[in-house]
Amino acid sequence: MEKNLNEENNTDQNSDINRDARITLNGFEPQISPITAAFIGLIGGFFLYQFVGGLLTFIIFGFNINDAHVNGLRIMTMLSQLLFILLPALLFSKWFYNDLNRILKFKAPDYREIILFIIGIFILTPLLQNYVSIQNYFINKMAEVSPFINSIKSLLDSLNKLVENSYQNLLSTKTILDAIFVIFVVSIVPAVSEEMMFRGFIQSSFELKLKARWAIVITAVFFGLYHFNPYGLVPLIILGLYFGFAAYMSRSIFVSMILHFTNNFLVVIMYFIIGDKDLIDSSATGNIDVRISFFLLMMFGVMFIAIVYFIFLFYKKKKIEII
Repeated sequence: MEKNLNEENNTDQNSDINRDARITLNGFEPQISPITAAFIGLIGGFFLYQFVGGLLTFIIFGFNINDAHVNGLRIMTMLSQLLFILLPALLFSKWFYNDLNRILKFKAPDYREIILFIIGIFILTPLLQNYVSIQNYFINKMAEVSPFINSIKSLLDSLNKLVENSYQNLLSTKTILDAIFVIFVVSIVPAVSEEMMFRGFIQSSFELKLKARWAIVITAVFFGLYHFNPYGLVPLIILGLYFGFAAYMSRSIFVSMILHFTNNFLVVIMYFIIGDKDLIDSSATGNIDVRISFFLLMMFGVMFIAIVYFIFLFYKKKKIEII
């Protein structure tokens, strides 16, 4: 009898221990492993947006996108972002964590950190443009002497052409109203949708199980791959690292949204001003003065390191844990 009572007490204690262990992830009580949740977000978002969204686009507009109604494509792009990226991020956060505010980092940022990070994105954007120029210059040179590299380059050029054509269709405008709609579709909607999914749901899920630096890096790599831009892969990963760094340090998704919007907005405005597809052409073709691009890369690189240093100092003074 006494033995049975002891066994029952041990069972109750074990149940209490198991229950307590289940509640410990920074106050969250996930329904599944955070790593599993993150990959569900990655795979689910990728499949829904790239394949389901792409399939619907082809069903509605056909295979010749260039002949499709431009505003129709813009609306389809916007709806795909909202339905297949933003909505899943909200639903997954609710289902797996039941705490949208904390997992999606809904916190009002300090205006000073917004200013610091925006200065960084104004430096990072031309830095990455010069990196792409140098990268593609060397790819082009290697393709001239290596048939194998040239064959890979031809394949990447074909994929890149599809990406660039879709960008050009989205960005081309004839009226002020068109321009406003383009800014909304290309700058505002992706900034909200993609940041909620990547820096909100996915990165936060990884942060619950991994060190912050690895959560940021893994999320940034998948962010780059998700865009299907072969020659822009490295710049997209670097942007993802910066967005992730900003979201983690500020604890606010709104900071990374502002940075994402600013980056896209700069590209759109420059396209409107220059009126030339060369701004969005990232293919490994054409001639550049590599010495000038390298000098600019170094100059903006030093400036970017300096602003990141000031950002670290800012958070050190606020006594916030550094990565």
